[in-house]
Amino acid sequence: MYQKNKVIQKRYEGFLQTNSLWKNNAIYQLNQFKIEAKSKKIELIINENLRLGKYIERLVSYQLEQEESISIICENIQIQKEKITLGELDCILQKEKKIIHLEIIYKFYLYDPSCGKTEIDHFIGPNRNDSLAQKLIKLKEKQLPLLYSDECAKYLKSIHLKASDIEQQVYFKGQLFIPLSINNIPLRSLNKDCIAGYYINQKELVLFENCKFYIPEKKDWIVIPHKNVNWLKFEEMKKISIRYFEKKSSPLCWLKKENGEILKIFLVWW
Repeated sequence: MYQKNKVIQKRYEGFLQTNSLWKNNAIYQLNQFKIEAKSKKIELIINENLRLGKYIERLVSYQLEQEESISIICENIQIQKEKITLGELDCILQKEKKIIHLEIIYKFYLYDPSCGKTEIDHFIGPNRNDSLAQKLIKLKEKQLPLLYSDECAKYLKSIHLKASDIEQQVYFKGQLFIPLSINNIPLRSLNKDCIAGYYINQKELVLFENCKFYIPEKKDWIVIPHKNVNWLKFEEMKKISIRYFEKKSSPLCWLKKENGEILKIFLVWW
């Protein structure tokens, strides 16, 4: 149990120190939820089989429960029509006197200037099968409008609420990664503090032959890199990377330089 708590604690600290992907309502008028990041010794049991998104929701739930000004009304409510699930409300909470429908998102995006024409278009998923633009469209056109559906109205009535009394906000955190060849990207809408590292391809890997590597499991992608792991030498990393490339999978890695500095990078197959 101690080891479990230690692992969860590192993930929680990493989550807390991740910034919101934008400030206020800078993107598509989507209001970012504001809550102070208070570090605390965590006492929480989480199912290790949860995928990362659901795992993050459990961390958020714990964070909300620590706030005296916040009370959770309901979480993970599936809205159905004739036994078909239309979608899910992540959380409805009361913050002081305000009722908020909160959608919780935590994503990793890589900057590819060849994708699209806008700042948002340029950010894609590590395996190129999703993007920030797609996620924002889904939020605007599917996830948030669900609150105003007839089916959701029935559920809200059961907890003595109406959609008109509820404000919608997003708790959208993220880590952004830029190409190794680009030193700086002048972000205009997105939060520059979300830039967490670089991404490199197979050819660029050789530039780090004097470094050591660590490939965390996906739920540890949110962890702040530290030295106390089993580091791989370059030749070991090179062999392992081939397996990822064959699967068209882009792992997040920790890279330790000769001077001890640790970087967070994505090793991309494309």
